[in-house]
Amino acid sequence: MNLKDLYISFFISKGHKQIPSAPVVPENDPSVLFNTAGMQPLIPYLMGQTHPYGTRLCDYQKCIRTNDLDEVGDTTHHTFFEMLGNWSLGDYFKEDSIAWSFEFLTTILKIPVEKLAVTVFAGNEDIPFDEESYQKWRSLGIKEEKIARTVEDNFWIAGEAGPCGPDTEIFYWRSEDPIPETFDTEDERWVEIWNNVFMQYYKDASGVTELPKKNVDTGMGVERTTAILEGVHDNYESSIWKDVIELIATISGVSYAENKKSMRIIADHLRTAVFISADPAGIRPANTDQGYILRRLIRRAIRHAKKLNIDINSDWEQQIATLILEKYKTYYKELEDNYHVVLDTLKNEKIKFNRTLEKGLRMFEKEAKNGHDIDGVTAFHLYDTYGFPIELTIELASERNLKVDEEGFNNKFREHQEKSRTASAGKFKGGLAGNGEVETKYHTATHLLNAALKVVVGSDVHQKGSNITEERMRFDFSCDHKLSDEEKTQVEALVNQWILDGLDVTKEEMSKEDALASGAECMFIEKYPDQVTVYSIGNVSKELCGGPHVKNTSELGHFKIKKEQASSAGVRRIKAILD
Repeated sequence: MNLKDLYISFFISKGHKQIPSAPVVPENDPSVLFNTAGMQPLIPYLMGQTHPYGTRLCDYQKCIRTNDLDEVGDTTHHTFFEMLGNWSLGDYFKEDSIAWSFEFLTTILKIPVEKLAVTVFAGNEDIPFDEESYQKWRSLGIKEEKIARTVEDNFWIAGEAGPCGPDTEIFYWRSEDPIPETFDTEDERWVEIWNNVFMQYYKDASGVTELPKKNVDTGMGVERTTAILEGVHDNYESSIWKDVIELIATISGVSYAENKKSMRIIADHLRTAVFISADPAGIRPANTDQGYILRRLIRRAIRHAKKLNIDINSDWEQQIATLILEKYKTYYKELEDNYHVVLDTLKNEKIKFNRTLEKGLRMFEKEAKNGHDIDGVTAFHLYDTYGFPIELTIELASERNLKVDEEGFNNKFREHQEKSRTASAGKFKGGLAGNGEVETKYHTATHLLNAALKVVVGSDVHQKGSNITEERMRFDFSCDHKLSDEEKTQVEALVNQWILDGLDVTKEEMSKEDALASGAECMFIEKYPDQVTVYSIGNVSKELCGGPHVKNTSELGHFKIKKEQASSAGVRRIKAILD
């Protein structure tokens, strides 16, 4: 019995009803392209709507995240992944939730208790220390030294106002090294495997009150937990991926050990393409929205198959997709229902791309062989004539240490290409939890931090995500090394200098193409509507953003980095405050 089956069986034995996985394309949420977390489809019920299955629920949910697509190819990143979750809608609360999590990990999965550590909410001026969770963990045999108390990482709220509460995170010692007596949250050998969120309070402008109906929301990643249980440090060596990787090795005639990145990308991208193609939303390869992501995934997989010398005209992608369909169709009915739709979608897109791929690559090689950077006209020609997404041209160029004139490409794109189909006005949200005065300041500070990192660390630093509360800001960015004390000091000094300079923050509305041509930066261009908002801070920052922002940097106060740590492979995280 695999992890999904064990999980569902266990929680059914505790009175839960299994609910079906929601589609990967949200049915009633135009703000995102895909469901990105297990709890996302359940938000209406966590906010008070009655669920037809009752008050105790469990599931495995299909999720897709494409904000870090370029990270796929390492040991841990996946565009498609599965989340296990169990929920209480006004039913059981902390004691049962924690007890069942502990029982599942130690009794069902047989994880030794000494390999577990937890965090609990330390309390703040509004909400007390989570004594109940702490005492429950102690009663279950978790030593005091293995329970860390934090504020910022152990509190959840959906917005500036609304249901909120503490959470408790469970960590596993993922190392052959001796298990330390004391849990250090900064030690990256401790890996989070489960998070239990307790929606206990309601917060609004007047303060915090206890909710009469309290909810529990939990989440556990299937890929990460499976790798942990099987003792592998490369997710692609776990049972989830092993047969797919072995098939790719057989088809290509080369070993995984010497071709890891390309094989991981093919395995990951084709699995994601299978699930997008099978979704009830009927997504097909296109030049906008979900269809653009699907096209990009398939074409990137094709290019990496070519790097492995796979005969692109063979049925290689059908073989891999069939294996994936067979692995998952028992769990997800739409894979059975749309079995041949998936295979046809992959085949048709492959044929379409193959017609021009060889010619496009020859043109690219001709331009690149003399070590010349790729100009905007060539990049657009590759896109317009040979179907190369600009990301593919950039990837090809970077492998040869060449640059692409993206501004020139965007100019040509604007001149020759119709604007992409009008999307819902709500296609993108700015990522703010709330828009109060404090959050607004922190949001502006993230733009300054992004700009400072580009100056101090390098121009290839890009934002990978952010999270803002009234207490602090968290900022994820691409970086291949731990920042030195000198780098952190320089970043702080630069941000504070720009605050002292009193730079005006200006706002412009323009087309997406004009914004890109102007040099404005953004994290995920496909999610923006055709008309976008660009915020500039003096001459130091220019970004597409949903806002809001302060009028002048002098309003921000003093910027201070509190912590810098790894977020994931190739991604670092800064936590900072304004005081």
